[in-house]
Amino acid sequence: MSVYSMTGYASAVASVADHVGENTEDASATAASRHAAEGSVGAELRSVNSRFLDLSFKMPDEFRALEPAFRDLITAAFKRGKMELRLQPQRVVDNAWPHPQPEQLHALAHLEGTVQNWLPKAGPLSVNEVLHWCRSAAPAVKLEDAALEAVRRCVEAMKEARAVEGDRLVAVLLDKLVQLRELAAQAGPLIPQAVQRQQERFLQRYQEALQAVGGSVTPEAAQERALGEAAAYALRIDVDEELQRLKAHLDEIERLLKKGGEAGKRLDFLIQELHREANTLGSKAAALELTQISVGMKVLIEQMREQVQNIE
Repeated sequence: MSVYSMTGYASAVASVADHVGENTEDASATAASRHAAEGSVGAELRSVNSRFLDLSFKMPDEFRALEPAFRDLITAAFKRGKMELRLQPQRVVDNAWPHPQPEQLHALAHLEGTVQNWLPKAGPLSVNEVLHWCRSAAPAVKLEDAALEAVRRCVEAMKEARAVEGDRLVAVLLDKLVQLRELAAQAGPLIPQAVQRQQERFLQRYQEALQAVGGSVTPEAAQERALGEAAAYALRIDVDEELQRLKAHLDEIERLLKKGGEAGKRLDFLIQELHREANTLGSKAAALELTQISVGMKVLIEQMREQVQNIE
């Protein structure tokens, strides 16, 4: 299953002719109907990140009755994101001559005969007048089916666009995980080194203190006290627990990215936990190297947080 981004754009166009004549066996009637059904609907779907699914529609009033159907199509495909659907109808109005139908001509001939019976001096209809009448009497093109089809196509295109963007986000996040693991591996050996250096400082200070007091404290007692102070210091700066939790969070993030699906909220929580562990590591830092590692981790975690905000 893919990881989907909440950022994307898609557009689609559906024509009325796609739905006309599908159940008609008469080829000539089908061709005439397709010619009469001239019009299309263009749909655009835009999406940005959001905590929930937030839908807005910008479309002509003729499509307002279809809003529940549009909402169902979108909510069935997406769970999070601020999405805007735009619909633009396009009816073909040009100078092409209409194709009069037999029933139209029959009705027009009947009306002409009636008028001439009552008004003998009335002139016959010209071909131009007949064609103009047929054009004005043609029913308005209905675009509801085309609108639904355009939205269906747009939703599918948006799913593909968000999947492609999601794959890019996964690649970026996995690269950040590798860098964080490298920093964590560098931090581990620094703790024993810091403890060793601090133990040597304690011993040196107690030796200097012994020389200052003139031997009132035995060397054994001074050494024992120095080792005790070093042990307490080691407990204060020990970050092994933080590093283990950080590694566990990194493993869980990698598992969620490879599993796919709706992982955005869970990933956001794990990023907060990573930030917490990096802060603790920095507060316990006993060496400049550990401080630099903590800062490097925070930078990477912040970059991950920005990417995770876009995952559904």
